[in-house]
Formats: sequence, structure tokens, C-alpha cells
Amino acid sequence: MREKYSRELNRLNEEILNYGSMAEKIISMAVESLLKQDTKMALEAIAFEDEMDKKAEELENQCLDILALQQPMAKDLRIVASVIKIIADIERIGDLSENIAEATVKIGSEAFIKPLIDIPKMADICRDMLKKSLECYLNEDISLAYKVFTMDDIVDTIFRDISTEIFYLTNKNISFIHQGMQLLLVARFLERIADHITNICEGVNYIVTGNKKFSV
Repeated sequence: MREKYSRELNRLNEEILNYGSMAEKIISMAVESLLKQDTKMALEAIAFEDEMDKKAEELENQCLDILALQQPMAKDLRIVASVIKIIADIERIGDLSENIAEATVKIGSEAFIKPLIDIPKMADICRDMLKKSLECYLNEDISLAYKVFTMDDIVDTIFRDISTEIFYLTNKNISFIHQGMQLLLVARFLERIADHITNICEGVNYIVTGNKKFSV
């Protein structure tokens, strides 16, 4: 029985890593479509999010099967419960990336009101955080999980800087308001993506220690 549970959990872990790779991909697609003002790529990202939704449903059903058939206890139960939450967080990352792609479509080919430097920087940090958070999950590495958790502060700082700059530009030139609000939303979506990644890190901490929050 234990051997079967281990096999199923290993298979689930592989699928979670694949799902995480899908999330990295859609973040890249969405932000690249914005930088290149590539509406076709943006629409591909929006379509890709539907695939992520289907994958989430499959993974959730896998978790429910493990709960029903293996009836895990203690740490094993914490693992499955955390995985269900991780799936939901990754799915939400897909939703937020879709929102970025939709903002790209709304901006279209309109000349940017400012060079897009900080937004791709935020996206790079988010992708790095996501990759490392899933490494933490796989290796049950709470030390690295906490380091990734604190990277959210960098994303928050960049978001505040973008907000300040966009409000300044739109106050200076009213014609910038439409695009400025779209860019502000993109930055907000990336900031929320980072928040969902911190949830994954807290899930790792819960698996290992039984505590839902980091002890600082």
C-alpha cells in the first residue's frame, strides 16, 4: 500500500513540475507579446491558458483519487493538501498571465508612453521565483523556500516604482491614461503572480514543519 502511494505521489510530483513549466511558459508568452506588441502571440497565450485549466482539473482529480484510495495521514496528508493548493496557485498564475495578454491586445500597436524596462524585470523575477519554489517543493527545502518568499519584496518595490511613474506620466499628459492604466494593470498582475508563488513557498513550509506561516 505504501509503495503504491509513493509511486502515485512521484507521478503527481512530475505532473506538478510540468504544470509549473506551463506557468513559466505562459508568463513568458504574455510579457513577450506585450514587449513586441505581438497580438497573435497574445491570443496564443490566452488559448494556452485554457490548456492550463484542463491540466489543473486533471491534477486535482489525481489528488482526490489519492485521498480517497490511499487515505494518507500526518505528513502525507499535508503533502496532498498542499499540492491541491499549489495547483490552485499555479492555475491563478495562468489566469493572471492571460490578463496580461489581454492588456497587450488592448494596447495594440500604440506607441509606448515609456520604455518597458521594469515590467520584463518583474517577469524575470517571477519566473525565477516560480522555478525555485517548485524545486523547494520537490526537495522539501524550507531554507530556499523562505529565500524565494522574501523575493516578493523586490517585486513589490518595482511595482510601487512603476505605479509612481505611470501616475506621473498620466497626470502630465491626459492622452496617456488608457495605455498607462493597462501598463499599471500588467504590473499589478505580475505583483499578484509573485504573491501566488509565495503561497507555494508557504505550502512547502507547511509540508515540512506543519506550520502554515514561516517563523521569522
